[in-house]
Amino acid sequence: MLESVGALTGSPWIYVVVALSVLLDVFLPVLPSGVLVITAATAAAASTTTVTAAAGEATRQVPSLLVLTLCAATASVLGDLVAYRLAWRGGERLDRAIARSRRLTSAQERLGAALSRGGGALVVVARFAPAGRSVVSLGAGAAHRKVKEFLPWSAVAGVAWAVYSVGLGYFGGQWLGAGWLGTAVSVLALFVAGALAAVVVRRPAHTAPAAGAPAGT
Repeated sequence: MLESVGALTGSPWIYVVVALSVLLDVFLPVLPSGVLVITAATAAAASTTTVTAAAGEATRQVPSLLVLTLCAATASVLGDLVAYRLAWRGGERLDRAIARSRRLTSAQERLGAALSRGGGALVVVARFAPAGRSVVSLGAGAAHRKVKEFLPWSAVAGVAWAVYSVGLGYFGGQWLGAGWLGTAVSVLALFVAGALAAVVVRRPAHTAPAAGAPAGT
């Protein structure tokens, strides 16, 4: 993959590929969008990409880290919003599908409670968990949460994920070299963050004690 992405780093197409991968990730969580972002950022750590042309060698600048981050973050938010709107209009068939899924039902309940309290940290954490973005976006839409409750937290989640992923790739490439080692270590760090986020998302919500009940019982 690193060689394939490296061939794109001298072209604006790298931004298109990253944006499409992140955008579609919400519908196809198996897409390695995080790995792609990290690989592109690792290639950027090499500072320049040398290509051989018919007339000789030419040196092209690698992708801008800022533009790469903006592409990933924007595509993340747009994907969340599309999934949210589709789930909002899903109708009874989608409601039945969610009712059959314990994971979606639990996420919907926790997300609703979190947004009602004015906090959406769960949206941010879920962005790092495998398929967590899909579960949260679909759950928010199916529960008909207000867009002003969901979208700002989706934006924060998208920016946090994009900055983290690009940072992993770039600094991993700087410290370990813009090769397979740097990419592998950065991807491993992304997976570790995803595993920790999954634990937080799946953890049962704490319920407040009933009125009159002694605390700690």
